[in-house]
Amino acid sequence: MNVNITATELLNWYDLNFRQMPWRTPPGDRKQGFLPDPYQIWLSEIMLQQTTVKTVEAYFKKFLLKWPTITDLASAEDSEVMAAWAGLGYYARARNLLKSARILVTDYQGVFPKNIEELQKLPGIGPYTSAAIAAISFDLSATVMDGNVERVISRIHAIKKPLPESKPLLFQKTKILTPTDRAGDYAQAIMDLGATICTPRNPKCDTCPWTHGCLGRAKGIAQKLPIKIPKKQKVSRYGVVYVVKREDGAWLLERRVNKGLLGGMLGWPGSEWSEVPYEKPPLDANWTTSHSIVHHIFTHFHLYLTVKIATASQKQQPKIGKFIGNNKFNKSDLPTVMRKVFEVAYTELKNTPPL
Repeated sequence: MNVNITATELLNWYDLNFRQMPWRTPPGDRKQGFLPDPYQIWLSEIMLQQTTVKTVEAYFKKFLLKWPTITDLASAEDSEVMAAWAGLGYYARARNLLKSARILVTDYQGVFPKNIEELQKLPGIGPYTSAAIAAISFDLSATVMDGNVERVISRIHAIKKPLPESKPLLFQKTKILTPTDRAGDYAQAIMDLGATICTPRNPKCDTCPWTHGCLGRAKGIAQKLPIKIPKKQKVSRYGVVYVVKREDGAWLLERRVNKGLLGGMLGWPGSEWSEVPYEKPPLDANWTTSHSIVHHIFTHFHLYLTVKIATASQKQQPKIGKFIGNNKFNKSDLPTVMRKVFEVAYTELKNTPPL
């Protein structure tokens, strides 16, 4: 059975069913020649890596209010950008965002290159992101393939070869379908199709514009596709984290080095994360160990943190980190795992008698 589908069928569906997003230009406007700001498309695509549209929308709006142009972002303080990113996770994205913004302003006069190869020279921009920027921002016929597209194409062609081994084949199938006309709308359309119709579970095949040509549905195996090689079981790591509140209300925090997990982010001082953590208190104090263990899931491991809590006098000088006044402390500036620590510690500190 041959696959008999066209880009036009998908575009007709998209014209009526496109999802409204803060960074998206509606298809009617695009047909009249109005293309979106590449800065906004780039920003949204970086945020959307490993993150849902619903979560990203609020962060995207906040970023645009603070830094409406690429020049504004390039001149921003690192710490301010990292604080605004807090809670989105995958913090290397924020560090690369700043690096790329500064390169674009310095070397490209703030203008995004239309060439995919040039785009991929920027930190944090790989094959998918460069293709998405090229297609959506400039209407270039670039082959955009994310997880949603992989699922759609796997089902349309009934490809049983498991991911990630099937990626080259999926890319070729996707490239053949990608049109030269309305390439930006098409890229968004096929991703919308995967996100709203050709979903991982219970796909809405009856409303799919390509259902007539879907081999996966014809063979009754659509819901089983794509096949994925089972992931390795996540390992567990452990750590000790220290929360200190000074008698004047200040909190002891440290900014992590600009690499690795949570790089560049504010957090509570603590030990390394390992199989057997060691004590590394930031100052001498009468430490109380919380009965609550903070559990957080990262991409490759489970983290379990023991929370130790203490109060300190204004005379005490920490070995690690520095005290930040309560009027300047904002828990929303902390990454999610450190917010979890704060919630545990704050509850117990409220019941701690003063020094």
